[in-house]
Amino acid sequence: MRQDVKKIRNLLKQYAKLKRDLTAFNQVSSPSFDGVSSHSSRNGTETCLINHVDLSYQLKEVEDALNAIDDSQYQFILHDYIIEKRFTRNEACNQLSVSVSKFNYLKNEALKEFVCKYCKRT
Repeated sequence: MRQDVKKIRNLLKQYAKLKRDLTAFNQVSSPSFDGVSSHSSRNGTETCLINHVDLSYQLKEVEDALNAIDDSQYQFILHDYIIEKRFTRNEACNQLSVSVSKFNYLKNEALKEFVCKYCKRT
């Protein structure tokens, strides 16, 4: 389970990057036709749109799993501590009024809960 927790934590850490990437793909320009046949079987705009759809799907899956978690402490840990990195561990402990060991326990439980919600969606 430890490896699974690390994998899902990395997924959550990439969440903000995924949102930025999705915004970048929203900047797709319209294709242009210059009258010359392309010898490539790949279309840059098409590839960009496929990537956009894939990123949108991944983003929605993560957001849906996060929104399905009812525990406010878990939401705080996942969103404010892991994803947004708004707090250090000690600051997060103070926010939740818990010890470091209790925080680590809650963090692992929050990650497990996220795994359960995420796996149900994928």
